[in-house]
Amino acid sequence: MTGPLSDVLVVDLSRALAGPHATMMLGDLGARVIKVETPSGGDDTRGWGPPFVGEPDARQSTYFLSTNRNKESIALDLKNDDDRALLLRLVDRADVLVENFRTGVLERLGLGIESLQERNPRLVVLSITGFGHDGPEGGRAGYDQIAQGEAGLMSLTGSGPDDPQRVGVPIADLLSGMYGAYGVVAALNERHRTGRGTVVRTSLLASVVGVHAFQGTRWTVAGEVGRAAGNHHPSIAPYGLFRCRDGSVQIALGSESLWRRFCAGFELDPEAEGLATNAERVGARARVIEIIEGAFAEWDSEALLARLAEVGVPAGKVRNLDEVYAWDQTVSQGLLVDVEHSTLGPITLPGPPLRFFAADGDEVTRRDHLAPPVLDQHGGSVRAWLEES
Repeated sequence: MTGPLSDVLVVDLSRALAGPHATMMLGDLGARVIKVETPSGGDDTRGWGPPFVGEPDARQSTYFLSTNRNKESIALDLKNDDDRALLLRLVDRADVLVENFRTGVLERLGLGIESLQERNPRLVVLSITGFGHDGPEGGRAGYDQIAQGEAGLMSLTGSGPDDPQRVGVPIADLLSGMYGAYGVVAALNERHRTGRGTVVRTSLLASVVGVHAFQGTRWTVAGEVGRAAGNHHPSIAPYGLFRCRDGSVQIALGSESLWRRFCAGFELDPEAEGLATNAERVGARARVIEIIEGAFAEWDSEALLARLAEVGVPAGKVRNLDEVYAWDQTVSQGLLVDVEHSTLGPITLPGPPLRFFAADGDEVTRRDHLAPPVLDQHGGSVRAWLEES
């Protein structure tokens, strides 16, 4: 293993997406991640599909493949005394334990967080729940789309106020994983000073509220309730998706200098009455859209994007995912990784979003990634390692 966390051992008791995304991030940074799965089917996401790939007797869920690279798998029944004892031996050696059970489940299994930290005072525990571990709804089950709705995100997403839409990926789960991994790294740093581990808690609710950004202060400070505004920014204009002759392009004019540059490039008047400032343009959004789409009406999208680049205006297209993964810029950033799967053979996965560089400029990003494991693939080797250590 290589990477900034190459000396860290993570025991992963989580399943589905939020916790596994956090542990995959830690694995991408070099941590050794041992994923503990139930013997009867393993992680729930092993059954989430279609699509599935591989032979019928060894089919793999592409959902599971998306969030479990750089991990080892061991199957343990936590209701079985021998398996629970083996887990405790892993905990004794671990730096981090990650779980996303509903509140109280670990305690009922005899694996309460306090008792685990008594065994291993240096243990950092990441606990991810749906709506928080305490409070009036602390025990409530958390699923991504429900959390997107309850935490307000769906009210901000869609073509308009009467068209709430979920984000196209399970963003509440993913954000919980990201915040969780961020908390773990901070807790590991604190442990260098104190010698003791801490408990890091986050939730799907907290993660979504944590990214409300200007929509949050729009309400808490200004008293305005944000609503879905389709493909146009609620506080900046023009900023969004605009039709042209053969499709559409996106532009983002985040400053008055960009507005003037854009107008000069397309023979528009930047000082037109009611459009001279961003606040005026936001208030006259429909008029702004009409003017810009009128200017774009005789342009095909590729030529238009070239013209926008020539003028110096931030712009882009809307790509399908197959186009994203074929894009040379995506490839250049290390966002695809090739791994050898135990039953599927060579496969390509979306890669980690971080790159690391030494002081001399040489890239030291981890390159040797592990394929997502089949259930209990590493059970024998993990048991042998525990016997040797």
